[in-house]
Amino acid sequence: MPLMRHIFVIGIGAGDPDHLTLQAVKALARTDVFFILDKSEERQDLIRLRRRILAEHGRPGHRLVEAPDAERDRTTPAYATAVDDWRVRRADLVEQLAVEHLGEGETGAFLVWGDPSLYDSVIAVVDDVRARGTVAFDYEVIPGISSVSALAARHRTTLTRVGRPVQITTGRRLAEGFPEDVDDVVVMLDGRAAFSGIDPEGLEIHYGAYLGTPDEILVAGPLAEAAPRIRELRESARERKGWIMDTYLLRRSAD
Repeated sequence: MPLMRHIFVIGIGAGDPDHLTLQAVKALARTDVFFILDKSEERQDLIRLRRRILAEHGRPGHRLVEAPDAERDRTTPAYATAVDDWRVRRADLVEQLAVEHLGEGETGAFLVWGDPSLYDSVIAVVDDVRARGTVAFDYEVIPGISSVSALAARHRTTLTRVGRPVQITTGRRLAEGFPEDVDDVVVMLDGRAAFSGIDPEGLEIHYGAYLGTPDEILVAGPLAEAAPRIRELRESARERKGWIMDTYLLRRSAD
């Protein structure tokens, strides 16, 4: 009977190599081959960070397989259809990598920014590949420190207040309006500074970009006062680096 292949989906934190948990370090040391999906030349610094993590914690003799990631159409108004199509093509790619590079009895791993359970597609893609049955494997998810947790820690605040819920949403959804019946909202995947389009009255913001990296940006204060400064900083950073990765907490004042 052939030995089972195994895959780790490892959360590696928001950008600081010290975000790795002990569980993640142990998983890295057990992995034979690491799969890195390269999104674009603009994010080579993220790939360098992955390489640094593997150099420090990967087992001797591990293999590294890099492949261009599937591109998603970010201009179409048919958002759900575009995401579904992207995930199918991503599953095709992961299936090919597993067939060609993961031998019987070996362990492979995908390194996921932040936590794999929060606005990331790798778990769903791995489930899809496993369901196809082309290559047999089991898999395990290793949680990581998310940008949401890192944001709260860097601002020395909590995500929740006594008796109040917190909602995690996207910039796309925030652009439709501040959620009703919620006073604390964490916003991710905001490519268009959606905080600029909502009524700032009574709102505070805790903003973070490139959390845990040398390029980290932190801004906090009343939204009306902080928004222009944040827009200026994020546009300057995007122009310099070619990309932006940010998260923020919007909070109604307690008054």
